[in-house]
Amino acid sequence: MLLVERFSPYGLSHWVVLVLFAVGAVVLITGGNRYRDTAVADWISKGLAAAILAVQVPHTIYTLLPGQFDINTSLPMQLSDLAWMAAAVALWTHRQWAFALTYYWGLTLEPQALLTPEVDGFDFPHLDFLVFFSYHLLVVWGALYLTFGLSMRPRWRDYGIAVGATLCWGLVTLTFNSVAGSNYGFLNEKPAVGSLLNLLGDWPWYLLSELALGLAVWALITWPWVRTSPRRAGTRPGPASTP
Repeated sequence: MLLVERFSPYGLSHWVVLVLFAVGAVVLITGGNRYRDTAVADWISKGLAAAILAVQVPHTIYTLLPGQFDINTSLPMQLSDLAWMAAAVALWTHRQWAFALTYYWGLTLEPQALLTPEVDGFDFPHLDFLVFFSYHLLVVWGALYLTFGLSMRPRWRDYGIAVGATLCWGLVTLTFNSVAGSNYGFLNEKPAVGSLLNLLGDWPWYLLSELALGLAVWALITWPWVRTSPRRAGTRPGPASTP
């Protein structure tokens, strides 16, 4: 019988994941730039979307089965659940609203999960390990591919979409947590492992600090695109015009 150890942050398996993330990001961005506006780029995009669905849909169904269901963990109510759904839509359709959610959630929230993973389970090759890191990697890769490979760009309107969607999710989830005694999104209690939330004060003040920090960071990652590019959001650069 294969003996699987419990996951240890920044152990060997965690470092392998981080290296895999870096290599995959470089490959996808390079491929996106090389094959942009071709069928190959579209197939890469749809392939990432299919990979996200192939990982998350069976896992979500499995956790909802009677023998596995736990109201505290099984429902797709984490913001990361919305992130993978948005990423799958964005990668398959290139819709701007879906790209907006993928850009802001995928490039700020998902990397935190990779750097400070909440893996309450076993190390590689356990299924929990594979599912957790697979979908976080795929969502971040998808956001990077759309932004730096296919040159989709956010605008202030997209910033508003992401902020509004996040606030709606927060209000609904906080209410549900209060009724069900759950802690989706760590809105009612900080995670057991170390995270950036430990620097933001006690409950409920860390929620306000997290919101303020998130709004500021999202504004900062919107401003360079708006400042440097006059193109309409979501459009990809075409051939340079000659004077």
